[in-house]
Amino acid sequence: MTTLPTRILVTGSAGYIGSHAVIRLLEDDCHVVGLDDFTRGNPGAVEAAAKFAEESEGSYTFVEGSIGDQSLVESLLRDHQIDLVMHFAALAYVGESVHDPLRYYDTNTGGAISLLRAVDAAGVNRFVFSSTCATYGEPSADRIPIREDCPQDPINPYGRSKLFIEHALRDYKAACKAQDRPFAYAALRYFNVAGSDPKVRVGEDHRPETHLVPICLEVAAGKRKELVVHGDDYPTPDGTCLRDYVHVVDLADAHVHVMRALVDGDERHYNIGIGQGTSVLQILEACREVTGHEIPARMGPRREGDPSELYANASRIKDELGWTASRTDVRTAVEDAWRWMQSNPDGYAR
Repeated sequence: MTTLPTRILVTGSAGYIGSHAVIRLLEDDCHVVGLDDFTRGNPGAVEAAAKFAEESEGSYTFVEGSIGDQSLVESLLRDHQIDLVMHFAALAYVGESVHDPLRYYDTNTGGAISLLRAVDAAGVNRFVFSSTCATYGEPSADRIPIREDCPQDPINPYGRSKLFIEHALRDYKAACKAQDRPFAYAALRYFNVAGSDPKVRVGEDHRPETHLVPICLEVAAGKRKELVVHGDDYPTPDGTCLRDYVHVVDLADAHVHVMRALVDGDERHYNIGIGQGTSVLQILEACREVTGHEIPARMGPRREGDPSELYANASRIKDELGWTASRTDVRTAVEDAWRWMQSNPDGYAR
């Protein structure tokens, strides 16, 4: 009989997605250990999680440190008797990865390998990996919506740095099987993430901000002059790019759902999305409707490497685990993100 994991190490626990995963795990009364070096994470997210933990039946311990510190991670895994690692810690700016690829390979690939060495040494046998649709590169039009069996051919260092870890997990699982050692993992490839915790416990606060929804909302809040739309001549209904926007709360729920489904020998790969594309102009209009502000926008040139359509076929996780996104109206994500921004006009005020 498989014992469900209740003691979870969350790397990148002070980041946007990691902090929402911590809240979701605490809602399930898990004992969570968070690890973050604050390269991109927010101390305010740690404070928010600790406050919520006081109200839950679970517990939250935070340690400032790097996934690259193998001895630290191994000690955490042993001392807290961790059942499963949920790995979010990573750098995730595509453009930055092109300009500074070694940093991305060092953090995303090298750091994750160090983390896996600690996992191996401590005998932890469950691992959920935050992967990305960037591992697919630019699929041809006949591959949209993207299935998990779509060839993985990333076009930037960020995507490659994540794909290497999918390969490492597959090889490590095979080695464990050959040695008759239990191990199971899942790699969740997700697309665009939006929204914030509806109860405003944690939210989205990137510095710099590169995501479309918060950029639109920053214009509405007077923090930016205008939105620049990168291209309006794509072969889409309104000429702007189509992307798959999954609510961050649904994304966190998917991680927990997959975590609880893992059994020895599992090797799972899932797209996480809503299965449909929303255009840049549709996002802009949703932000205008929710905020009641005009949100000035102007058209700019296309960005190199931007496919016209990029959205998921998320049927595998539904067919195998019964999971689907519950927040499929993008206005819900916008409303939650706007509520967070209004309640926290300076974000976590780093």
